[in-house]
Amino acid sequence: MTVLVAYNESPQGEAAMRAAVTEATRREQELAVLVLTPQVGPKVPAALAHLLDTVPGSVTVAPIVFRPEHADVADAIVDQAEAVSADLVVIGSRKHSSVGKFLVGSTTQRVLLDSPAPVLVVKAGYA
Repeated sequence: MTVLVAYNESPQGEAAMRAAVTEATRREQELAVLVLTPQVGPKVPAALAHLLDTVPGSVTVAPIVFRPEHADVADAIVDQAEAVSADLVVIGSRKHSSVGKFLVGSTTQRVLLDSPAPVLVVKAGYA
């Protein structure tokens, strides 16, 4: 049983991480983190490391996974959800105009439609 969070270094990513930690704690499940930025070095990004320091000791954190460099973001999230048999996928979302969604597609929409598990979408204001 796992809660998967799709994290990037942004207000939306931080909100998603906080919501995922809350859900993993409430559900007493493992927390899996997919970093949406391809790995640039051997270290976990400092902002993520800081957030991981706030995870309660009762929550097990799986090894951090980074999105492969040429993988589509939505596909990487869905693939990781399948790989960890996620019970919940948590993603952050920002507002796009209708034209923006039409031109570039909506990662959130694709994850909602293709995810093998329920998806919790949070905005940057999540406390």
